[in-house]
Amino acid sequence: MASGTRSALTREAVLDAAAALVKRHGPDALTMRRLAKALGTAVTSIYWHVGGREALLDALVERTMAELGEIRPRGGTPEERVVGVACELRRQLRGHPHLVALVHERGLTERMFLPAQRVLVREAHAAGLRGTRAAEFVRAVQFQVVGHVLVERNRERAPVQHPGEQELWSEEAAGDDPALARALALPADTERLFLTAVSALVRSLLAPPSSTRPPDPVG
Repeated sequence: MASGTRSALTREAVLDAAAALVKRHGPDALTMRRLAKALGTAVTSIYWHVGGREALLDALVERTMAELGEIRPRGGTPEERVVGVACELRRQLRGHPHLVALVHERGLTERMFLPAQRVLVREAHAAGLRGTRAAEFVRAVQFQVVGHVLVERNRERAPVQHPGEQELWSEEAAGDDPALARALALPADTERLFLTAVSALVRSLLAPPSSTRPPDPVG
């Protein structure tokens, strides 16, 4: 390997290439030999920049968590800001499925979500929520995002369904609502469903407590 090649290689370039391999093929595909081939360099050069495979995985996990911590709320109202945070968190989770799985496998899931939780806590306090209601707000939004992403991933990886929704939802099956059948026979618009669900959730959680709402638990 020429000395110019070594000097051109950086730690960030190694992490970028490693993240690309994991994103395309999953963590098991990340070997030092395969990474060196992708970078056009020697394995020893990678060791020099990031250490061994475990150190490389640790660095990828740290970078993934840092990227998930860069969520910034935008919008003119608490509802707009929280919905924006939820949408960005969903986008990041969907954009890094294998890296997120790697974080989970290394027992760092709760730490990964902590920055997003702190952003939601600030928005909850700004909206006047405190204590149990604020905690419920934070977790409800987080669970909505994660649950939706898991359902999306499962649908994307599922085998072709026989019968499919188009066959199951004939106009006869919908009774007196044929428009419903036509809509359910179409592919799900997961982007729109997410925005509808999270907006309704946030709106309800930010609403003043009503007399029908169960009281907060004591203690």
